[in-house]
Amino acid sequence: MPNNYVKIKSMKSYRKELWFQTPTRRQLINITPKVVECVHESGIREGLCLINAMHITSSVFINDDESGLHHDFEMWLEKLAPEKPYSQYRHNGYEDNADAHLKRTVMGRETVVAITEGELDFGPWEQIFYGEFDGKRRKRVLIKIIGD
Repeated sequence: MPNNYVKIKSMKSYRKELWFQTPTRRQLINITPKVVECVHESGIREGLCLINAMHITSSVFINDDESGLHHDFEMWLEKLAPEKPYSQYRHNGYEDNADAHLKRTVMGRETVVAITEGELDFGPWEQIFYGEFDGKRRKRVLIKIIGD
């Protein structure tokens, strides 16, 4: 068998929800340690880990944990989809969060990370983030791990 081939006899599955309630409308949270904890809890050594935002105004994505970059994300997203004036969006009749829906679309719904030898298989500087664009209420992220 080649070195990069792993024979999986029986697949295991693990599921956990992480809950967040940010004190501000927008916030980026590094959730890598929580995901690593889930991988260890799962006991899965080889597989895939899905991290999925379960709300349409929040996001999960991978990038560098650097404060300047986080500021740049905030400025860039605000230019693409400014929060105010609320009247600029047709969606903003009942709620005032059309910009949050657009920001989520740009930043993405989920990410998948390979698990190799029981650890998340990251590239240099990669970290997993929960992006909140319409906070101050309770929302969840789904962690789903499959493998052996």
